[in-house]
Amino acid sequence: MNQLPLAAPPCACTHGHGHQEEAHRHGHDGCKGHDSCCGHQHGAAPEPVDLAQVGEVSATRAAYRIVNMDCPTEEALIRKKLGNMPGIAGLEFNLLQRVLVVNHDLPSTKPIEAALLAIDMQPEPLGRESGAGAALPETRIPWGRLALAGAFAAGAELAELLGESGLIHAGAETRLFTDILTAWLPMGLAVIAILVGGLTTYKKGWIALKNLDLNINALMSIAVTGAVLIGRFPEAAMVMVLFSLAEAIEAKSLERARRAIGELLSLTPETATVLQEDGTWVEMESRRVEVGSRVRVKPGERIALDGVIVQGQSTINQAPITGESMPVEKTVDDPVFAGTVNEAGSFEFKVTAGADDSTLARIIHAVKAAQANRAPIQRFVDRFARIYTPAVFVVALLVAIVPPLFLAGAWGEWIYTGLVILVIGCPCALVISTPVSIVSGMAAATRHGILIKGGLFLEQGRRLRCLALDKTGTLTHGKPRQTDFVTWSDMDGMEVIALAASLAARSDHPVSRAIAEAATARSTGLREVDDLAALAGRGVRGVIAGQLWHLGNHRLVEELGQCSPELETRLFALEEQGKSVVALVGEQGVAGLFAVADTLKPSSVTAIGDLRRLGVKTVMLTGDNEHTARVIADQVGVESFKANLLPQDKLAVVDELANRAKESGDGKVGMVGDGINDAPALARADVGFAMAAAGTDTAIETADVALMDDDLRKIPRFIRLSRATHAILLQNITLVLGVKAIFFGLTLAGQATMWMAVFADVGTSLLVVANGLRALRQ
Repeated sequence: MNQLPLAAPPCACTHGHGHQEEAHRHGHDGCKGHDSCCGHQHGAAPEPVDLAQVGEVSATRAAYRIVNMDCPTEEALIRKKLGNMPGIAGLEFNLLQRVLVVNHDLPSTKPIEAALLAIDMQPEPLGRESGAGAALPETRIPWGRLALAGAFAAGAELAELLGESGLIHAGAETRLFTDILTAWLPMGLAVIAILVGGLTTYKKGWIALKNLDLNINALMSIAVTGAVLIGRFPEAAMVMVLFSLAEAIEAKSLERARRAIGELLSLTPETATVLQEDGTWVEMESRRVEVGSRVRVKPGERIALDGVIVQGQSTINQAPITGESMPVEKTVDDPVFAGTVNEAGSFEFKVTAGADDSTLARIIHAVKAAQANRAPIQRFVDRFARIYTPAVFVVALLVAIVPPLFLAGAWGEWIYTGLVILVIGCPCALVISTPVSIVSGMAAATRHGILIKGGLFLEQGRRLRCLALDKTGTLTHGKPRQTDFVTWSDMDGMEVIALAASLAARSDHPVSRAIAEAATARSTGLREVDDLAALAGRGVRGVIAGQLWHLGNHRLVEELGQCSPELETRLFALEEQGKSVVALVGEQGVAGLFAVADTLKPSSVTAIGDLRRLGVKTVMLTGDNEHTARVIADQVGVESFKANLLPQDKLAVVDELANRAKESGDGKVGMVGDGINDAPALARADVGFAMAAAGTDTAIETADVALMDDDLRKIPRFIRLSRATHAILLQNITLVLGVKAIFFGLTLAGQATMWMAVFADVGTSLLVVANGLRALRQ
């Protein structure tokens, strides 16, 4: 019934570092003072990448596809190159889509493109034609070149083994042949293998070193070069080949996570059959279909746009949007969603949203945006890697030079040990372990109809200890019906109903709609209303036929000073039955009472029970009276409730819960809602959940997680998914650090070789990727 201003857009500024601030949350206090540090106005803060809305490169926002940017290594290099350039306001990365967005104040994008080319990143400017349906670039692996390099490396190993085996006698007549076999042939074969299989690594390594970035390519280039210089030719070749092979296998493994997101992009049909003014049906591009158009769908077709059925009925598979396993029966006046499949009958629907504004388009946008919103553990790993890699390089250097200089160690032996440490210390497995797990977890959630807007919120889910829930439309169906009408004056009852319905018809609140529908059923005509105004959390008022009328709840009646003992008794009697009571109040006092009752969703009781078993406390927040709230709270099983709340009261309760949890260190606080009234509380909560099917756009945009079919049982699923994903993350990090610690010990004990170190690093990378992809099956 009340209207609140839309929440400010999320702050996506990166301060040149690419990490969104945790204070980006929905435009509330966390972003204060942000303008001065970002270099541009907060109101113009860029949102994460959405190819459908990138448009052509503008004066302040340049979007590029960079085909060879799909690893945190490339991201770090780009960040280092562009982050400190004058005129660069922020960077946004989407590694899975290989998209970079640069927010800048430069008169031209040429300096940006030149800087990217200088580090061998080929920028392809993205225009509007590269929209949401653009196919992701396929990873191209040079398997033939890798196989050839592997053959040469194996040949170098074999030649050295034959030369050292004693099978070739070094007689005078064969000495030259023996020298070639034992020295020159292994070296030649090894150099060929390194050039064929590792030239790209050397190129990337040299670029990294020029930019003072000790990334994986730089470390590997140094290690292989060092092995060649100390005469370990076959081993140097095998290390380079194994590393290149590991990079290729890892890239292909990441394709699975990329495809899990990319599958969303192919759900919307490119065309729709649209009714023309002359009565003919014409197939046209979905993006050209205007709102209000009439579209026909045949059995087996995928629905191209959001709309409402106007003729026919069918069974529709809504799994891509809501995650529902069973098809849903649809008939006239029922909504349909783009990307869902018409399984049975033929029907026609009226388009309610354009191609770029459909539910599916919003899901795709949120999924893309989520990839720019790193989880805390992911940011920690990135920061750790930036310290860890230089530290490994220093340790390797000290191991190589200190023993020979001060402990009479052999130079060749200790340089080799230092090189092995460099190989072991490569952080690739550690860095790649987190994004794969996080993205897989979010993709799994999307498949179940849970839209998570970033890794931050996926990780916060496991820490939820308290959940506040709105009542109407969240715990209940939100479609109450009028159960009682009581006249409270000498006015004609039908006139009271007509006046109340006239005010209620102008409001979208469920209680008002119930009153208006009941009046419509009685064929009551509506009156003209002037100066209609919404009274936040209380009701509405308006002037009818020159008289001021109020339609609102118990609180409004008290504020107007129209309560009496008799009225209170009647109000309480209705409220104790779990009914919401609305009064029509005129200049002469209360004219009538309208009681409305909502019904509890069966899934709510199950969801509250699941939350209790997960250790999450629940509190119901409602603007209804205390009697109604108590009845619903007892039925659903929440642990506590608060009634008679205005929007600011809900915000205050959530704020108090969040502050108390923060002070005690007792987890995080969530909020579930569906209306504009709930938006402030959703924004304040650590994790805000919106009921996306029936909820308002404001609530959905403000929330961190959207439940696409309004089923509260998805919140316990979300928490379990969050906990499972976090467990996988910890397993990956423990595995990587454990393997590296073991091999560091073996190396210092003289028991590890360079190729063993590469095998360990390769094996660990593949294990963490495979383990991270397990989240897809949650």
